Amino acid sequence: MNMPKTRQLRLVLGDQLTRGLASLTDLDPAQDVVLMVEVAAEAQYVPHHKQKIAFLLSAMRHFAETLRAEGITVDYVPLDDPANSHSFGGELARAVARHAPSGIVLTEPGEWRVWQMMQGWAEALSLPVEIRADDRFFCTRGDFATLTKARKTGRMEFFYREMRRRTGILMQGQVPQGGQWNFDADNRKPLPRGLRPPARVRFAPDAITRSVLDLVATRFGHHFGDLEPFGWAVTRDAALQALDHFIATCLPRFGDYQDAMKAGEDFLFHSLISPYLNCGLLTAREVCARAEAAFQAGAVPINAAEGFIRQILGWREFVRGIYWTEMPAYAQSNHLNAQRDLPGFYWTGDTPMRCMAECIGTTRRTAYAHHIQRLMITGNFALLAGVAPAQIEDWYLAVYADAFEWVELPNVHGMVMHADGGRLGSKPYAASGAYINRMSDYCTGCAFDPKQKLGARACPFNYLYWNFLIENEATLARNPRMALPYRTLAKMPADQRQAIIHASAQFLAGQAGWSPPAQLRLNDGW
Repeated sequence: MNMPKTRQLRLVLGDQLTRGLASLTDLDPAQDVVLMVEVAAEAQYVPHHKQKIAFLLSAMRHFAETLRAEGITVDYVPLDDPANSHSFGGELARAVARHAPSGIVLTEPGEWRVWQMMQGWAEALSLPVEIRADDRFFCTRGDFATLTKARKTGRMEFFYREMRRRTGILMQGQVPQGGQWNFDADNRKPLPRGLRPPARVRFAPDAITRSVLDLVATRFGHHFGDLEPFGWAVTRDAALQALDHFIATCLPRFGDYQDAMKAGEDFLFHSLISPYLNCGLLTAREVCARAEAAFQAGAVPINAAEGFIRQILGWREFVRGIYWTEMPAYAQSNHLNAQRDLPGFYWTGDTPMRCMAECIGTTRRTAYAHHIQRLMITGNFALLAGVAPAQIEDWYLAVYADAFEWVELPNVHGMVMHADGGRLGSKPYAASGAYINRMSDYCTGCAFDPKQKLGARACPFNYLYWNFLIENEATLARNPRMALPYRTLAKMPADQRQAIIHASAQFLAGQAGWSPPAQLRLNDGW
């Protein structure tokens, strides 16, 4: 005799919008209930960009409708429900009271703080809570821990090669296609004069998205960023359209110009799919498969396909592994003892440094900036200025639509700020104005001259670069990859060093003051 199945409650978070999610694979539409909740705590633990909040809420609501179209019962708690407790634990408890399930099934979250919340739910609710591994990644948390013990995660490049071997992506047997693992040396070209990047596919808000935009304007109007024009995909079908457009139109030139920057061009040849990957509308496997197929068909050169796939199969998987194997201690390190406040212009874009104004302006308008803008402009300045890691990390987490802590924290803490002492990158990504001038047109028309080292018109990146080396000499001088700049610094006359220190101190004193939008009035309307 077959016993009837007992009802299970299946919680789906805002970055788990994947039909093949581990906690949904064996769902029984006749019995089980999917719980989805919009909670204020998640919208405002940092002042998230208004477009980021709108993107996630609209994508969640569309995903719920997709499940309902399959005949699945979805218990959806919107942000403006008067009974909403505005916490995961509170909403889970209310749902348990409504549905009386025999147990709760969920997929492990992306963020450490949510993982910690989950550990107390079974006891608090007096119900079994099954937390399943998130198999949307190529490398599970357990796999990465095993590789770490085998000393195969010391550097991203070697981890990436291991993932290529495991998956067979861009491989001919045990040999990488094209005869080498990494074509990064071919991917550092400035944008040629006259080359216009293609127009990007954007998506007009439907009725659900328009309702969300109105809600965000009302509830989070004091948060950072422009809410409209809003053009993000909020459904899987639209995200697939965006992926197809990138593969066909942008990927062929992505490799050559992925490090380039141009004023007024927000997207260049970049994919714009990271928000869809990180919330689950797309999966890493299908994205890599599309890029590899385009290469095999002869539509995309190897440097473009490999460079793009490396970002997902290599870097994205690597930073997630670091996050889950080394948290929570990882976030507390501060290898360079950086303590300065984040300048207020990060929130306003009001600065005569044109490169910073351009990148912050792009971020404000679109909730997006590509990886070189993040690393070598806004990140480089924070590194050179000695900004406290936690402050710049909160900024990155707040302002980008694709930012979840598991991916944002290692990238900023390790790659941008070198706060982890070299766990992610063997040297700090510090650069003077010469790099910015070479890879962009930002310096044209700027108030500062990248060729001047000191003086009123000197590019601040120039003297801040050398000041950074001076301030961190005791920590960094023994790093073999920093040998060349420190040899140059050793030959620098004492009076020139003092002039650099003085110019940097004067400049940084004028930028002081961390000022998040409207001082983050968290009690507004709640």
